Amino acid sequence: MFDTIFPKIHKEGYKFLAIGIILSLILINFNNFLGLLAILLTIWVYFFFRDPERISIGNDNFLVSPADGVVSEINEIQGPSELGLENKKFTRVSIFMNVFNCHVNRIPTSGQIEKLFYKPGKFLNATLNKASEENERHYYQLKDKTNKTIIIVQIAGLIARRIVCEVQEGQNLSQGDRIGMIRFGSRVDVIFESSKQIFVKLGQNVIAGESLIAEL
Repeated sequence: MFDTIFPKIHKEGYKFLAIGIILSLILINFNNFLGLLAILLTIWVYFFFRDPERISIGNDNFLVSPADGVVSEINEIQGPSELGLENKKFTRVSIFMNVFNCHVNRIPTSGQIEKLFYKPGKFLNATLNKASEENERHYYQLKDKTNKTIIIVQIAGLIARRIVCEVQEGQNLSQGDRIGMIRFGSRVDVIFESSKQIFVKLGQNVIAGESLIAEL
């Protein structure tokens, strides 16, 4: 119960939490209203950077969600040209994270990180389709245990200004492992080859590391 009410936070959040606490202590001595606003903002910062434990299905025939949020797009696309996959067809499921979602991202299935690629770009609203092609983003190319290619793309949004990557090329990961986070509202795409079944639909809320996206 304690961990549910007061979850641990991601290391990226400590400095923002410290700033919020200091600002609250300063403002409360000058103006109660401003001090209360600062306290509420500090509480929000704490919960924004929460990093709860998640339990994955433990079956690599299934993809779990890489992010908390709402499914905003499901479509067929050509692979990312940044990874040299523009001549292959993939399915893309996009998940929009608002500022109240947990922003720690996770790997959808076990495998090895083959390639990482950072692409500078714009900061359009992450709900827009063109955000996947124009916004700042970070690609993770994963090869699963059956040699299929899975791609996760962290996409900066209108507010988000920093993508945090916590893994390295060649690293082996298990389903549900943390790969990084995006600060303050954004989007994550999971791109995969042909699947037997897609379990999510537009507008559905999903949970990183737990909600099933598709069966490969």
